[in-house]
Amino acid sequence: MQVSQPTAAGPSVCQASIIIVSFNTREILRECLDSVVRAAANLSVEIWVVDNHSDDGSPEMVEQDFPQVRLVRSDVNLGFGAANNLALNQASGQYFVLLNSDAFFQPGSLELAIKHMDETPECGLGGGLLLGRDGSWQPSSRSFHSILRDAIVMTGLAGKFPKSRLFGHFDRTWADIHEAAQADWVPGAFSIMRPSALARTGLFDPAFFLYYEEVDLCRRLKQAGYKIWYWPDVVVVHIGGESSRQLKKLEVSSKAAQVVLWRMRSTLLYYRKHHGQQVYFAKWLEILLYRVTVLRNLSSSDPLRQQRKQHYKTLIALMGQAWKDTRGGRFSPPAPW
Repeated sequence: MQVSQPTAAGPSVCQASIIIVSFNTREILRECLDSVVRAAANLSVEIWVVDNHSDDGSPEMVEQDFPQVRLVRSDVNLGFGAANNLALNQASGQYFVLLNSDAFFQPGSLELAIKHMDETPECGLGGGLLLGRDGSWQPSSRSFHSILRDAIVMTGLAGKFPKSRLFGHFDRTWADIHEAAQADWVPGAFSIMRPSALARTGLFDPAFFLYYEEVDLCRRLKQAGYKIWYWPDVVVVHIGGESSRQLKKLEVSSKAAQVVLWRMRSTLLYYRKHHGQQVYFAKWLEILLYRVTVLRNLSSSDPLRQQRKQHYKTLIALMGQAWKDTRGGRFSPPAPW
């Protein structure tokens, strides 16, 4: 691991340490950093970029175009949580701000996030309103996973009845997105954290290479007595999936299948860690639903339905692979996954 220090020393009091993890996202990372520089114009901040062993010139771009940034070069792709930990262990800000490389602050959002944290001392971690480039809403505050909630999402009931408090519980689609609220967890595309809270709970669990790392951290924060807040006036534009789309060397036949395998591994690790024996229900819930879809398309000669059948057979195989890789959620394979 190599750390590049900025060319000039910053002010003595740092209001926020802004941390961005990047993997082969050079051009979108440039846009992200431009938004950070604009957002921090009236603030005292330090900016960190942790490069997850990119080969697209991302770290060289940061060094050349953003000399004020502290650049950490990882020798391997550590995934999201462990890469953030590299910077979190060195950051000195009054707050820690995590931002995806494909996310961009809207005017005033960073200042508002800091203001909210100042005014809400019981908050360990906060999030904002995530929007796509086209202004479309993205899930921004969520409830913890459970077998029932996962089943509702996977069966499509959550999408069919979004305004129902029961069926829309996981993504809180029943709630007014313009009202601040406490939540169980917020997506990792943007979050602001209280360092003293992390000192009590620990940083991201490196067992989660990708997916569930922020869920796990928020659960530990809430168990320690802190609150998780969602603030809709803190607006962040998030594209989503840039690093996943840049993957070149895959262990399975498609990029999508690789990402699904990562998600399944993390699902099993999370359920084993926080719900014990319910990990078996998590596994068989997915397999059962996939098998039902296979059976529904088994006898059809329609090419599209045959393709659908094969797709879900692949998902069954991937869950079996994830179970084997993680030894039933007891073991995290070495990074990079």
